Amino acid sequence: MTKLPQGDEIREYEHVKKLTKDKKLHTICVEARCPNINECWAGGTATFLLMGDICTRYCRFCHTKSSREGLPMHELASEPENLANAVGEMKLEYIVLTSVDRDDLENQGSQHFADCVRAVEQAHPNVIIELLIPDFRGDESCIKRVVESGAEVIGHNMETVESLQTTVRDRRAGYTQSLHVLTTIKKLNPKIYTKTALMLGLGEKDEEIEKTMDDLRAIDCDIITFGQYLQPSRKHLAVQEYVTPEKFKHWQKRAEEKGFLYCASGPFVRSSYRAGEFFMKGVIEKRKKEKK
Repeated sequence: MTKLPQGDEIREYEHVKKLTKDKKLHTICVEARCPNINECWAGGTATFLLMGDICTRYCRFCHTKSSREGLPMHELASEPENLANAVGEMKLEYIVLTSVDRDDLENQGSQHFADCVRAVEQAHPNVIIELLIPDFRGDESCIKRVVESGAEVIGHNMETVESLQTTVRDRRAGYTQSLHVLTTIKKLNPKIYTKTALMLGLGEKDEEIEKTMDDLRAIDCDIITFGQYLQPSRKHLAVQEYVTPEKFKHWQKRAEEKGFLYCASGPFVRSSYRAGEFFMKGVIEKRKKEKK
């Protein structure tokens, strides 16, 4: 059951809600109907959704609006500045930026991603930035642009096991392509922490989850999260199984045994999850101190 905010939490929740609306910023918390929205917003954190709330992909698990074209980029010209201002007003120390897919743009939105990162870095140099990026159709020039922006954690979600990719995701996405994205990030900058997520309850088999983790460790992916797939509406894929808490603990243990730096695993865990942010903040701050 999702925890409802109380007292000071309600005030912080309303503050974040008003702030994002005033600055014309979108959050994946709202667009994807995240079950953790109350917990995160009440704690003064949010995952910002760049380039509007219209995606050019038609994935059957996702509640985000879809169309052949996203919002016109001239309407988003002030987004980097607005984002930097919001980070300051929210007094964030760790920020997660994600985006809709923008197959309608020449660079698929990678330049705007980089512009937003640099705007936050310039205004708040001590803020740790995590990105959750689309696949950019596997275009290495787009991935390179984002890698060179300065983010310290970059995630890209596999979403599901190989056999269910065409059922769950848009036809332009794919298992091999997603592995390629994560591989390219590490190839371009081995110091960046890479991250991915799997939804469970879509009909995947245990051996397929094991294989996916093995494939990810083979390309040195650092972080993985497991969460329960929840059907956002009757138009979306039906849930095939409600995975037990004990089974989620099992997958966390298996991920740790396989060498992942961190694994968050539970029914309400999502790729942008506060516990993971706190863990990575500690890891990154420790690495920075060791450099001095």
